[in-house]
Amino acid sequence: MKTNNTIQAAIDLTAGAIGGTACVLVGQPFDTAKVKMQTFPNLYRGLIDCGKKTYKQAGFRGFYKGTSPALLANISENSVLFMSYGFCQRVVRKIAGLEKNAPLSNLHNATAGSFAAAFASLALCPTELVKCRLQAMHEMKLSGKIIEGQNTVWSVVKNILHTDGPLGLYHGLSSTLLREVPGYFFFFGGYELGRSFFTKSGKTKDELGILPLMISGGFGGISLWLVVFPVDCVKSRIQVLSMTGKQAGFLKTFANILRNEGVFVLYSGLKPTLIRAFPANGALFVAYEYSRKMMMQQFET
Repeated sequence: MKTNNTIQAAIDLTAGAIGGTACVLVGQPFDTAKVKMQTFPNLYRGLIDCGKKTYKQAGFRGFYKGTSPALLANISENSVLFMSYGFCQRVVRKIAGLEKNAPLSNLHNATAGSFAAAFASLALCPTELVKCRLQAMHEMKLSGKIIEGQNTVWSVVKNILHTDGPLGLYHGLSSTLLREVPGYFFFFGGYELGRSFFTKSGKTKDELGILPLMISGGFGGISLWLVVFPVDCVKSRIQVLSMTGKQAGFLKTFANILRNEGVFVLYSGLKPTLIRAFPANGALFVAYEYSRKMMMQQFET
């Protein structure tokens, strides 16, 4: 039978969850280094120094601090993102006056991805808040800004709910939206440009193999982070330091960093992010495309 919109949404949601899992398993150590360097740039001379100190503090497990919420964050984000992406593609197709099954241009797909990111941000913000706090917990203790006892996902969540109530889970939402909406325009745009580059005449993008998909996904990930990294740095600061009390909003935090620490601090952690972006997002799109294709085949005649 043909796939209807409900089945298509379920397929996109499931494939997004599978892709999100692959992304975390491949890229988590570099994400941990990124958050540490963004939040406490003065503690680390660079990626290698951060890696050495993290290993000395907690061994190999230290690189996977926050993996549980990271998995939850990426599964929830990518499930909602890719489900919304399919829906937004249909909306963009309708606005552009295209036929129901007409292929979208790279610009159309980038626009649909940007719209979809707004929905994904609502699912992502609470779980990424917990992840960032766990990743920077050691540095917060060293600075004397928190007391002992916040070492698990539940203890962090309980502290947020006790201190700020349910809305406390959305510390950094405006920063998340400012990162995700423009960022995913370049993410999906870069990915689709990469797929277009590798698609030979007479073939379709759906026929690409693993390596072209990996490279296209990596290119999309790097495109996203090069554009939005300063916004992500501000978001990490707000989410981690909100453990100590109410933080200033995005614009004030951004201005304080520029005034007190300089513009280059906004790029602390860029190197591990770019190193992570290629394999992690390559794995995301390979897992997403192949799992989606397998599920689609089960419902098509």
